[in-house]
Amino acid sequence: MAVPPQLPALLHAVNALLRKRRYHAALAMLKGFRNGAVFQDKLWAILQATYTHSRNLACFVFTYKGLCALQSRVQGDTYQVHSFLAAFIGSLLVFGDNNNINSQINMYLLSRVLFALCRLGVEKGYIPEPRWDLFRLFTAVVWGLVLWLFEYHRPTLQPSLQSSMTYLYQDSNVWHDISDFLLYNKSLPSK
Repeated sequence: MAVPPQLPALLHAVNALLRKRRYHAALAMLKGFRNGAVFQDKLWAILQATYTHSRNLACFVFTYKGLCALQSRVQGDTYQVHSFLAAFIGSLLVFGDNNNINSQINMYLLSRVLFALCRLGVEKGYIPEPRWDLFRLFTAVVWGLVLWLFEYHRPTLQPSLQSSMTYLYQDSNVWHDISDFLLYNKSLPSK
């Protein structure tokens, strides 16, 4: 298939536009959008993480249920503290290793627990009932904090979050031509 004669001229014009500093901010926004929409092929890592996650959850549920049943049998009844103690011990055994999977699970749970504790505080009367939906404010604070941390205190963020944010917010500021603006995140090595 022959290349249309206008294609080299069009590529030259697009690449010239991409190099103009006066358009850099708008083009960085476009490349950031592109980086957010692209899914890199990480199938094997995803499968391994899924297996580890499901194995850990299975082991934890087994341990938790066993410890709850044991406490109930020993004390002759079920008490609220049983679930806390069983989960406390089970998590030490199963989720206690500081690795990427356990870290993700624990951070996910922390956010859910904080939400639930706020709701419980409202339900019990310790926190006044909000007069309006606070979700937009919550979202704004979370995103404001994470981008501030990324821009000015990056090492405090978890490595996988740093990596994702670097890809989205830093790599989108750099390109040389249409190949690393649109097709690839970074320039391909020269042969």
